[in-house]
Amino acid sequence: MKEMYYNFITPEKSGKKIGWFRTFLAIFGALIVAYLGMMVLLFVSPGSFLDLVVVFVLFYTFVWACSALWIVLAPSKLSALLRVIIPIFIFSLFLSQMG
Repeated sequence: MKEMYYNFITPEKSGKKIGWFRTFLAIFGALIVAYLGMMVLLFVSPGSFLDLVVVFVLFYTFVWACSALWIVLAPSKLSALLRVIIPIFIFSLFLSQMG
């Protein structure tokens, strides 16, 4: 357990390797973060959903790409994991309070 923790907190020596863990987190974690962000924006924005469809589609793809890049560029696996968990937790809290 201790070795796994040190493996998670140790930054990579070389930036040439991304690794499967960060790649998986970047793709699927950023997908969830972007989706929850779009849902928060849907509840906050005035007007109907049909009026803002184009804005939501553009927002979703842009946020997915930006958050995936932000997660991949994390210095360690633990920070990449936290970059997924914390926004999901925050957006989930917003959605639970709004709905």
